[in-house]
Amino acid sequence: MIQPFFSEHTPQRLAIKLKSKAESYVRQGHPWVFESSIVKINREGEAGDVAIIFDQRKNKYIGLGLYDPYSPIRIKMLGHNQSIKIDRDFFIDRIASSFDLRASLLATGTNGYRLLFGENDGVPGLICDVYADVAVVKLYSAIWFPYLHWILDGVIESTGCSSIVLRLSRLLQKDNINRSGLNEGDVIYGELLNPEIEFNEYGVRFIANVIKGHKTGYFLDHRANRHKVGQMSNGKSVLDVFSYAGGFSTHAIAGGAKEVISIDISKQAIALAGRNVSLNKENAPHNTMAMDAFEGMQQLIDQGNKFDIVVVDPPSFAKNAADIPAAKKSYDRLAKLAIQLTATRGMCIMASCSSRIQKDEFFEMIETAFDTSPRSYRLVEKTYHDIDHPVTFPEGSYLKTGYYKMD
Repeated sequence: MIQPFFSEHTPQRLAIKLKSKAESYVRQGHPWVFESSIVKINREGEAGDVAIIFDQRKNKYIGLGLYDPYSPIRIKMLGHNQSIKIDRDFFIDRIASSFDLRASLLATGTNGYRLLFGENDGVPGLICDVYADVAVVKLYSAIWFPYLHWILDGVIESTGCSSIVLRLSRLLQKDNINRSGLNEGDVIYGELLNPEIEFNEYGVRFIANVIKGHKTGYFLDHRANRHKVGQMSNGKSVLDVFSYAGGFSTHAIAGGAKEVISIDISKQAIALAGRNVSLNKENAPHNTMAMDAFEGMQQLIDQGNKFDIVVVDPPSFAKNAADIPAAKKSYDRLAKLAIQLTATRGMCIMASCSSRIQKDEFFEMIETAFDTSPRSYRLVEKTYHDIDHPVTFPEGSYLKTGYYKMD
Protein backbone atom coordinates (compact mmCIF):
# COMPACT_ATOMS: atom_id res chain seq x y z
CA MET A 1 0.00 0.00 0.00
CA ILE A 2 1.34 3.43 -0.97
CA GLN A 3 1.79 5.74 2.00
CA PRO A 4 -0.07 9.08 1.98
CA PHE A 5 1.83 11.99 0.46
CA PHE A 6 2.42 15.17 2.39
CA SER A 7 -0.56 17.50 2.33
CA GLU A 8 -1.27 20.61 4.37
CA HIS A 9 -4.99 19.97 4.12
CA THR A 10 -7.18 17.14 5.35
CA PRO A 11 -10.33 17.08 3.21
CA GLN A 12 -13.47 18.37 4.93
CA ARG A 13 -17.13 17.98 4.00
CA LEU A 14 -19.05 20.80 2.38
CA ALA A 15 -22.82 21.16 2.06
CA ILE A 16 -23.80 22.82 -1.21
CA LYS A 17 -26.93 23.88 -3.04
CA LEU A 18 -27.18 24.82 -6.69
CA LYS A 19 -29.34 26.72 -9.12
CA SER A 20 -32.22 24.63 -10.43
CA LYS A 21 -30.73 24.20 -13.92
CA ALA A 22 -27.44 22.98 -12.45
CA GLU A 23 -29.38 20.58 -10.22
CA SER A 24 -30.92 19.00 -13.29
CA TYR A 25 -27.48 18.57 -14.88
CA VAL A 26 -26.23 16.82 -11.75
CA ARG A 27 -29.27 14.51 -11.73
CA GLN A 28 -28.53 13.66 -15.37
CA GLY A 29 -24.97 12.64 -14.48
CA HIS A 30 -22.96 15.58 -15.81
CA PRO A 31 -19.48 15.67 -14.24
CA TRP A 32 -19.09 19.46 -13.89
CA VAL A 33 -20.56 22.10 -11.58
CA PHE A 34 -19.48 25.66 -12.35
CA GLU A 35 -18.79 28.32 -9.72
CA SER A 36 -21.66 30.43 -11.05
CA SER A 37 -24.11 27.57 -10.37
CA ILE A 38 -23.52 27.51 -6.59
CA VAL A 39 -26.10 29.42 -4.56
CA LYS A 40 -25.25 28.21 -1.07
CA ILE A 41 -22.19 26.68 0.61
CA ASN A 42 -21.78 26.17 4.36
CA ARG A 43 -18.16 27.39 4.49
CA GLU A 44 -15.20 28.26 2.28
CA GLY A 45 -13.83 25.14 0.61
CA GLU A 46 -10.29 24.00 -0.14
CA ALA A 47 -8.94 21.77 -2.89
CA GLY A 48 -10.08 18.19 -2.40
CA ASP A 49 -12.88 18.90 0.06
CA VAL A 50 -15.85 16.57 -0.37
CA ALA A 51 -18.72 18.59 -1.84
CA ILE A 52 -22.11 17.09 -0.94
CA ILE A 53 -24.90 18.53 -3.06
CA PHE A 54 -28.49 18.81 -1.81
CA ASP A 55 -31.50 19.96 -3.79
CA GLN A 56 -33.19 23.23 -2.83
CA ARG A 57 -36.79 22.04 -2.51
CA LYS A 58 -36.47 18.96 -0.28
CA ASN A 59 -32.88 19.21 0.96
CA LYS A 60 -32.36 15.77 -0.58
CA TYR A 61 -28.90 14.42 -1.51
CA ILE A 62 -28.36 14.42 -5.28
CA GLY A 63 -24.61 13.99 -5.74
CA LEU A 64 -21.08 14.20 -4.46
CA GLY A 65 -17.85 15.61 -5.88
CA LEU A 66 -14.53 17.22 -5.01
CA TYR A 67 -14.19 20.98 -4.54
CA ASP A 68 -11.70 22.92 -6.66
CA PRO A 69 -11.26 26.60 -5.69
CA TYR A 70 -8.75 27.16 -8.52
CA SER A 71 -11.08 26.34 -11.39
CA PRO A 72 -14.33 27.79 -12.77
CA ILE A 73 -15.47 24.14 -12.75
CA ARG A 74 -15.78 24.40 -8.99
CA ILE A 75 -16.99 20.85 -8.32
CA LYS A 76 -15.74 17.77 -10.15
CA MET A 77 -18.43 15.14 -9.68
CA LEU A 78 -17.69 11.59 -8.52
CA GLY A 79 -21.18 10.27 -7.90
CA HIS A 80 -24.75 11.09 -8.85
CA ASN A 81 -28.03 10.22 -7.14
CA GLN A 82 -26.53 7.50 -4.95
CA SER A 83 -24.43 7.69 -1.81
CA ILE A 84 -20.72 6.85 -2.13
CA LYS A 85 -17.81 6.78 0.30
CA ILE A 86 -14.52 8.29 -0.87
CA ASP A 87 -11.94 5.84 0.45
CA ARG A 88 -9.30 3.40 -0.82
CA ASP A 89 -11.91 0.83 -1.91
CA PHE A 90 -13.69 3.46 -3.98
CA PHE A 91 -10.58 4.12 -6.06
CA ILE A 92 -9.58 0.46 -6.28
CA ASP A 93 -13.03 -0.42 -7.67
CA ARG A 94 -13.30 2.55 -10.03
CA ILE A 95 -9.85 1.95 -11.55
CA ALA A 96 -10.48 -1.80 -11.83
CA SER A 97 -13.68 -1.07 -13.78
CA SER A 98 -11.74 1.18 -16.17
CA PHE A 99 -9.08 -1.49 -16.66
CA ASP A 100 -11.73 -4.10 -17.45
CA LEU A 101 -13.12 -1.86 -20.23
CA ARG A 102 -9.71 -2.03 -21.95
CA ALA A 103 -9.39 -5.83 -21.78
CA SER A 104 -10.09 -6.44 -25.48
CA LEU A 105 -7.50 -3.84 -26.50
CA LEU A 106 -4.80 -5.44 -24.37
CA ALA A 107 -5.31 -8.72 -26.22
CA THR A 108 -4.16 -7.17 -29.54
CA GLY A 109 -0.40 -6.91 -29.00
CA THR A 110 -0.93 -3.47 -27.46
CA ASN A 111 0.60 -2.40 -24.13
CA GLY A 112 0.42 1.37 -24.53
CA TYR A 113 -3.04 2.56 -23.51
CA ARG A 114 -5.04 5.10 -21.52
CA LEU A 115 -6.18 3.56 -18.27
CA LEU A 116 -8.03 6.61 -16.92
CA PHE A 117 -9.61 9.20 -19.20
CA GLY A 118 -10.64 11.90 -16.73
CA GLU A 119 -14.36 12.59 -16.43
CA ASN A 120 -15.18 9.77 -18.83
CA ASP A 121 -13.79 7.22 -16.35
CA GLY A 122 -15.17 8.97 -13.28
CA VAL A 123 -11.96 10.79 -12.26
CA PRO A 124 -12.33 14.39 -13.49
CA GLY A 125 -9.08 16.23 -14.06
CA LEU A 126 -6.93 13.10 -13.95
CA ILE A 127 -5.31 11.06 -16.72
CA CYS A 128 -3.37 7.82 -16.45
CA ASP A 129 -1.53 6.35 -19.42
CA VAL A 130 0.38 3.06 -19.34
CA TYR A 131 3.46 2.33 -21.44
CA ALA A 132 4.50 -1.32 -21.01
CA ASP A 133 5.18 -1.56 -17.26
CA VAL A 134 5.36 2.19 -16.56
CA ALA A 135 2.27 4.21 -15.63
CA VAL A 136 2.11 7.98 -15.99
CA VAL A 137 -0.43 9.85 -13.87
CA LYS A 138 -1.13 13.40 -15.01
CA LEU A 139 -3.07 15.75 -12.76
CA TYR A 140 -4.98 18.78 -14.01
CA SER A 141 -6.60 19.63 -10.68
CA ALA A 142 -5.31 20.06 -7.11
CA ILE A 143 -8.31 18.08 -5.82
CA TRP A 144 -6.35 14.85 -6.28
CA PHE A 145 -3.33 15.49 -4.05
CA PRO A 146 -5.01 14.27 -0.82
CA TYR A 147 -6.15 11.07 -2.54
CA LEU A 148 -3.13 10.31 -4.69
CA HIS A 149 -1.90 7.39 -2.54
CA TRP A 150 -5.20 5.57 -3.02
CA ILE A 151 -5.18 6.28 -6.76
CA LEU A 152 -1.68 4.81 -7.06
CA ASP A 153 -2.81 1.73 -5.13
CA GLY A 154 -5.57 1.24 -7.68
CA VAL A 155 -3.26 1.74 -10.67
CA ILE A 156 -0.72 -0.73 -9.29
CA GLU A 157 -3.34 -3.32 -8.40
CA SER A 158 -5.01 -3.19 -11.84
CA THR A 159 -1.95 -2.91 -14.10
CA GLY A 160 0.88 -4.53 -12.13
CA CYS A 161 3.12 -1.65 -13.23
CA SER A 162 6.65 -1.48 -11.82
CA SER A 163 6.90 2.31 -11.64
CA ILE A 164 4.71 5.41 -11.77
CA VAL A 165 5.66 8.89 -13.00
CA LEU A 166 3.76 12.03 -11.98
CA ARG A 167 3.07 14.74 -14.56
CA LEU A 168 1.44 18.02 -13.61
CA SER A 169 -0.45 20.64 -15.60
CA ARG A 170 1.10 24.09 -15.73
CA LEU A 171 -1.39 25.30 -13.14
CA LEU A 172 -0.34 22.63 -10.67
CA GLN A 173 3.32 23.46 -11.07
CA LYS A 174 2.69 26.73 -9.22
CA ASP A 175 3.89 26.68 -5.60
CA ASN A 176 0.83 28.54 -4.28
CA ILE A 177 -1.47 25.81 -5.64
CA ASN A 178 0.64 22.66 -5.28
CA ARG A 179 1.64 22.26 -1.63
CA SER A 180 2.14 18.52 -1.84
CA GLY A 181 5.92 18.57 -2.14
CA LEU A 182 5.55 16.68 -5.44
CA ASN A 183 7.01 18.00 -8.67
CA GLU A 184 6.52 17.58 -12.41
CA GLY A 185 8.26 14.40 -13.57
CA ASP A 186 8.71 12.84 -10.12
CA VAL A 187 8.93 9.05 -9.98
CA ILE A 188 6.44 8.42 -7.20
CA TYR A 189 6.51 4.62 -7.22
CA GLY A 190 9.28 2.17 -8.05
CA GLU A 191 12.37 3.10 -10.05
CA LEU A 192 12.79 4.47 -13.55
CA LEU A 193 16.20 3.72 -15.01
CA ASN A 194 15.41 5.23 -18.42
CA PRO A 195 12.70 7.83 -19.19
CA GLU A 196 12.34 6.43 -22.72
CA ILE A 197 9.95 3.50 -22.59
CA GLU A 198 9.37 1.14 -25.50
CA PHE A 199 5.77 0.01 -25.96
CA ASN A 200 3.64 -1.66 -28.63
CA GLU A 201 0.53 -0.80 -30.67
CA TYR A 202 -0.80 -3.90 -32.40
CA GLY A 203 2.77 -5.20 -32.34
CA VAL A 204 4.27 -2.00 -33.83
CA ARG A 205 7.05 -0.61 -31.63
CA PHE A 206 7.25 2.96 -30.30
CA ILE A 207 9.18 5.05 -27.78
CA ALA A 208 7.59 7.38 -25.21
CA ASN A 209 9.61 9.76 -23.06
CA VAL A 210 7.50 9.71 -19.90
CA ILE A 211 9.40 12.59 -18.24
CA LYS A 212 9.82 15.14 -21.04
CA GLY A 213 7.42 14.03 -23.78
CA HIS A 214 4.21 15.94 -24.56
CA LYS A 215 1.29 15.17 -22.23
CA THR A 216 2.28 11.81 -20.72
CA GLY A 217 4.91 10.99 -23.34
CA TYR A 218 2.87 10.14 -26.43
CA PHE A 219 -0.52 10.67 -28.07
CA LEU A 220 -2.41 7.40 -27.73
CA ASP A 221 -5.83 8.50 -28.97
CA HIS A 222 -5.25 7.89 -32.71
CA ARG A 223 -4.10 4.29 -32.23
CA ALA A 224 -7.03 2.69 -34.08
CA ASN A 225 -6.60 5.09 -37.03
CA ARG A 226 -2.85 4.48 -37.12
CA HIS A 227 -3.50 0.73 -37.21
CA LYS A 228 -6.04 1.21 -40.00
CA VAL A 229 -3.53 3.21 -42.06
CA GLY A 230 -0.92 0.51 -41.51
CA GLN A 231 -3.28 -2.13 -42.81
CA MET A 232 -3.90 -0.22 -46.06
CA SER A 233 -0.28 0.88 -46.70
CA ASN A 234 1.32 -2.16 -48.34
CA GLY A 235 3.02 -1.00 -51.54
CA LYS A 236 1.63 2.54 -51.14
CA SER A 237 3.18 5.99 -50.86
CA VAL A 238 2.11 7.79 -47.67
CA LEU A 239 2.25 11.42 -46.50
CA ASP A 240 1.95 12.03 -42.75
CA VAL A 241 1.21 15.73 -42.05
CA PHE A 242 1.65 17.07 -38.51
CA SER A 243 3.38 13.76 -37.87
CA TYR A 244 4.73 14.56 -34.38
CA ALA A 245 6.53 11.32 -33.37
CA GLY A 246 5.57 9.55 -36.58
CA GLY A 247 2.65 7.45 -35.38
CA PHE A 248 0.98 7.11 -38.78
CA SER A 249 4.35 6.96 -40.53
CA THR A 250 5.58 4.10 -38.36
CA HIS A 251 2.43 2.03 -38.84
CA ALA A 252 2.64 2.69 -42.60
CA ILE A 253 6.25 1.46 -42.73
CA ALA A 254 5.37 -1.57 -40.61
CA GLY A 255 2.50 -2.23 -43.02
CA GLY A 256 4.80 -2.33 -46.05
CA ALA A 257 4.61 1.20 -47.49
CA LYS A 258 6.98 1.82 -50.39
CA GLU A 259 7.54 5.48 -49.44
CA VAL A 260 6.63 7.61 -46.40
CA ILE A 261 7.18 11.33 -45.79
CA SER A 262 6.63 12.88 -42.34
CA ILE A 263 6.09 16.63 -41.94
CA ASP A 264 6.26 18.42 -38.59
CA ILE A 265 7.53 21.84 -37.54
CA SER A 266 9.35 20.38 -34.51
CA LYS A 267 12.85 19.05 -35.22
CA GLN A 268 12.69 17.04 -31.99
CA ALA A 269 9.42 15.42 -33.05
CA ILE A 270 10.79 14.61 -36.50
CA ALA A 271 13.88 13.04 -34.93
CA LEU A 272 11.66 10.87 -32.74
CA ALA A 273 9.60 9.90 -35.79
CA GLY A 274 12.79 8.65 -37.41
CA ARG A 275 13.68 6.63 -34.32
CA ASN A 276 10.21 5.06 -34.15
CA VAL A 277 10.35 4.07 -37.82
CA SER A 278 13.84 2.60 -37.36
CA LEU A 279 12.66 0.55 -34.40
CA ASN A 280 10.43 -1.36 -36.79
CA LYS A 281 12.50 -1.36 -39.98
CA GLU A 282 16.11 -0.36 -40.58
CA ASN A 283 16.85 1.66 -43.71
CA ALA A 284 13.13 2.23 -44.20
CA PRO A 285 11.93 4.34 -47.17
CA HIS A 286 11.15 7.20 -44.80
CA ASN A 287 11.94 10.89 -45.32
CA THR A 288 11.21 13.81 -43.03
CA MET A 289 10.50 17.51 -43.46
CA ALA A 290 11.04 19.68 -40.37
CA MET A 291 8.97 22.67 -41.37
CA ASP A 292 5.58 24.34 -41.15
CA ALA A 293 2.97 21.85 -42.38
CA PHE A 294 1.18 24.31 -44.69
CA GLU A 295 4.46 25.32 -46.30
CA GLY A 296 5.60 21.72 -46.56
CA MET A 297 2.40 20.64 -48.28
CA GLN A 298 2.62 23.51 -50.74
CA GLN A 299 6.24 22.65 -51.48
CA LEU A 300 5.29 19.06 -52.27
CA ILE A 301 2.48 20.28 -54.54
CA ASP A 302 4.86 22.61 -56.37
CA GLN A 303 7.18 19.65 -56.92
CA GLY A 304 4.33 17.64 -58.47
CA ASN A 305 4.16 15.01 -55.72
CA LYS A 306 1.14 12.73 -55.25
CA PHE A 307 0.56 10.12 -52.55
CA ASP A 308 -1.66 7.05 -52.32
CA ILE A 309 -2.49 7.93 -48.70
CA VAL A 310 -2.47 11.43 -47.22
CA VAL A 311 -3.02 11.79 -43.46
CA VAL A 312 -3.63 15.28 -42.01
CA ASP A 313 -3.83 15.26 -38.21
CA PRO A 314 -3.28 18.81 -36.91
CA PRO A 315 -3.07 19.90 -33.27
CA SER A 316 -6.10 21.55 -31.72
CA PHE A 317 -6.72 24.76 -33.64
CA ALA A 318 -9.49 25.94 -31.30
CA LYS A 319 -8.50 26.00 -27.64
CA ASN A 320 -11.22 28.55 -26.88
CA ALA A 321 -14.29 30.00 -28.54
CA ALA A 322 -12.37 32.95 -29.97
CA ASP A 323 -10.18 30.56 -31.98
CA ILE A 324 -13.06 28.91 -33.85
CA PRO A 325 -13.23 31.21 -36.94
CA ALA A 326 -9.48 30.92 -37.56
CA ALA A 327 -9.64 27.16 -36.96
CA LYS A 328 -12.32 26.76 -39.63
CA LYS A 329 -10.15 28.60 -42.15
CA SER A 330 -7.19 26.38 -41.29
CA TYR A 331 -9.20 23.17 -41.76
CA ASP A 332 -10.51 24.42 -45.09
CA ARG A 333 -7.01 25.31 -46.26
CA LEU A 334 -5.61 21.94 -45.16
CA ALA A 335 -8.35 20.01 -46.94
CA LYS A 336 -7.70 21.86 -50.21
CA LEU A 337 -3.96 21.20 -49.97
CA ALA A 338 -4.53 17.54 -49.10
CA ILE A 339 -6.81 17.03 -52.12
CA GLN A 340 -4.05 18.24 -54.42
CA LEU A 341 -1.57 15.81 -52.84
CA THR A 342 -3.78 12.72 -53.04
CA ALA A 343 -3.24 10.47 -56.05
CA THR A 344 -6.03 9.14 -58.27
CA ARG A 345 -7.93 6.47 -56.31
CA GLY A 346 -5.92 7.55 -53.28
CA MET A 347 -7.16 7.92 -49.69
CA CYS A 348 -7.31 11.36 -48.08
CA ILE A 349 -7.66 11.17 -44.28
CA MET A 350 -8.65 14.33 -42.39
CA ALA A 351 -8.70 14.47 -38.58
CA SER A 352 -9.50 16.96 -35.83
CA CYS A 353 -8.85 16.93 -32.09
CA SER A 354 -10.49 20.34 -31.47
CA SER A 355 -13.25 19.73 -28.94
CA ARG A 356 -14.78 23.14 -29.70
CA ILE A 357 -15.36 22.11 -33.31
CA GLN A 358 -18.29 19.68 -33.22
CA LYS A 359 -18.06 16.54 -35.34
CA ASP A 360 -20.91 17.45 -37.71
CA GLU A 361 -19.47 20.92 -38.15
CA PHE A 362 -16.01 19.50 -38.88
CA PHE A 363 -17.18 17.02 -41.49
CA GLU A 364 -19.35 19.66 -43.15
CA MET A 365 -16.31 21.98 -43.45
CA ILE A 366 -14.13 19.24 -44.91
CA GLU A 367 -16.75 18.03 -47.36
CA THR A 368 -17.51 21.57 -48.48
CA ALA A 369 -13.84 21.89 -49.40
CA PHE A 370 -14.05 18.57 -51.25
CA ASP A 371 -17.27 19.61 -53.02
CA THR A 372 -15.64 22.76 -54.39
CA SER A 373 -12.73 20.75 -55.77
CA PRO A 374 -12.86 19.68 -59.45
CA ARG A 375 -12.11 16.13 -58.29
CA SER A 376 -14.77 13.60 -57.31
CA TYR A 377 -14.64 11.70 -54.05
CA ARG A 378 -16.61 9.41 -51.83
CA LEU A 379 -16.75 9.15 -48.07
CA VAL A 380 -15.50 5.73 -46.97
CA GLU A 381 -15.73 5.96 -43.20
CA LYS A 382 -15.89 8.23 -40.17
CA THR A 383 -14.17 7.20 -36.94
CA TYR A 384 -14.19 8.59 -33.43
CA HIS A 385 -12.70 7.51 -30.10
CA ASP A 386 -10.81 4.29 -29.49
CA ILE A 387 -11.87 1.92 -26.71
CA ASP A 388 -9.47 3.41 -24.13
CA HIS A 389 -10.87 6.91 -24.72
CA PRO A 390 -14.55 6.33 -23.88
CA VAL A 391 -17.02 9.22 -24.05
CA THR A 392 -19.64 9.51 -21.32
CA PHE A 393 -20.71 13.17 -21.64
CA PRO A 394 -20.96 15.53 -24.63
CA GLU A 395 -17.93 17.68 -23.83
CA GLY A 396 -15.80 14.55 -23.50
CA SER A 397 -15.88 13.95 -27.26
CA TYR A 398 -13.17 15.60 -29.34
CA LEU A 399 -11.60 13.18 -31.86
CA LYS A 400 -13.09 12.72 -35.32
CA THR A 401 -11.56 11.40 -38.54
CA GLY A 402 -12.88 11.11 -42.08
CA TYR A 403 -11.60 8.73 -44.78
CA TYR A 404 -12.19 10.05 -48.30
CA LYS A 405 -11.47 8.08 -51.48
CA MET A 406 -10.49 10.24 -54.43
CA ASP A 407 -12.17 8.41 -57.32
